[in-house]
Amino acid sequence: MKLLADMPVLAFLIVATALEVAGDAIIRKSLFEHAGPARIALFLLGAVLLAGYGTFLNLAPLEFGQVVGLYIATLFVMWQLINFLFFRELPTTPILAGGTLIVAGGLIVSFWKSA
Repeated sequence: MKLLADMPVLAFLIVATALEVAGDAIIRKSLFEHAGPARIALFLLGAVLLAGYGTFLNLAPLEFGQVVGLYIATLFVMWQLINFLFFRELPTTPILAGGTLIVAGGLIVSFWKSA
């Protein structure tokens, strides 16, 4: 557990969002691209990854409310990366424009300190 305590918060967020998005993508593939035992195996793998996401995020050394903005920004970026890796889809211009606002908003929520 010492290793986890020494990890920076951003590392927790990157691992947690990677697990969340990959788990969701694998479940989506299991539901729409596979049948029989392959569907069940992929669904279970996705469920394990989603459980890992929830566990890992809750091991982060900060309260979730303190990092929610950065989490949402990280989640958006990870979602686009996994969407390309799993589904070979590039983000459209509206997704990039909205994503820029999501990331900017996440940074504001996380780092703007009011006086």
